[in-house]
Amino acid sequence: MTATPNQYTDDPRQGFIALVAELATISGPQGLTLGEIRDRMDERAFGLMIIILAIPCLVPGLWGVPQIVAVPILLLVGQMLAGRVEPWLPETVLKRRVSKVWLTRMADFATKRMAWCEHVSRPRLTMFVQGWAERVAAVFMAMATVTILVPLPLTNTVPAVGLTLMAVGLIQRDGLFVVGGAAVAVGWLAVLAAITVGFFVGAGWAVSLIANVTG
Repeated sequence: MTATPNQYTDDPRQGFIALVAELATISGPQGLTLGEIRDRMDERAFGLMIIILAIPCLVPGLWGVPQIVAVPILLLVGQMLAGRVEPWLPETVLKRRVSKVWLTRMADFATKRMAWCEHVSRPRLTMFVQGWAERVAAVFMAMATVTILVPLPLTNTVPAVGLTLMAVGLIQRDGLFVVGGAAVAVGWLAVLAAITVGFFVGAGWAVSLIANVTG
């Protein structure tokens, strides 16, 4: 049976890996709605919901799903910038159901591929995860999420890594993770910008060459 969300109190001592695994365990045959998932997260809801939504984006070559989940991630990041204490999502999004199969896959992925984040992270460089720094982190998270929306193959994994590192850093109060995630986001944005400039410069050169040859 699915636990009643409003009767659940988040245990801050529980790591995010254990929480993701628990979501798969307590979900019924129909899975859980995003609203039910949100209601189980208490004060860590922003970071944890971003991680849960970012997990599909970490899968290399997966197209379509990352572009869909990037929209609610942007809504969450925007609310962090606005200084909201609790996350808000439209009712239609909250009613969207995550299947038990998908929750199980996320739990397996988190346990096997992301456990190191939880083991290595710890409270440090806390000036990067408190007060104004949280909003600065939200800016970099928005940058990473926007690049996930780019409809090109293999463009979702790298920014999702940066997004996940920053979310883990905010949850674990680890400024080093936040800085590292921000560096990944900025680096990937620079790569995309260089590719875009190179494409237009190359296209312009090709047009000029054709014009000279045919002229």
